[in-house]
Amino acid sequence: MKLQNLKPAEGSTKRPKRIGRGEGSGHGGTATRGNKGAQARSGYSHKIGFEGGQMPIQRRLPKYGFKNPTRVEFAVVNVSALQALSEKIGSATITVDDMIIGGLVRAGMPVKVLGNGDLTAKLDVSAHAFSKSAVAKIEAKEGTTTLL
Repeated sequence: MKLQNLKPAEGSTKRPKRIGRGEGSGHGGTATRGNKGAQARSGYSHKIGFEGGQMPIQRRLPKYGFKNPTRVEFAVVNVSALQALSEKIGSATITVDDMIIGGLVRAGMPVKVLGNGDLTAKLDVSAHAFSKSAVAKIEAKEGTTTLL
């Protein structure tokens, strides 16, 4: 077998439709564009979303919802994760930097502490926000919460 002998499998290729090459071709005259209208003319291009005069989908579907432009997205950490981090680093004082180093949150986002889980030791936690249940659990163990 040589490169010049290669050819596609039988029936796998078709000849292209040759448009506008005379009446004998079957595609002469209007060149498969139909008789009249904008689409039959040269230079025609439709707008994005144009559906031939039918009401376009972006106008048929309703607008809904609300996006708050001033919403603050928090990285959340549970009290139980703080307990585990405290045991891991061997310190009762936990800052946002400790949480980033410990892999609990990513840098660049404000941190909110939530009250899921249990505390067994006193912790001094500083974060950007706390839930009421987290504050209650931390202060029940004589710990402190510091807002940044």
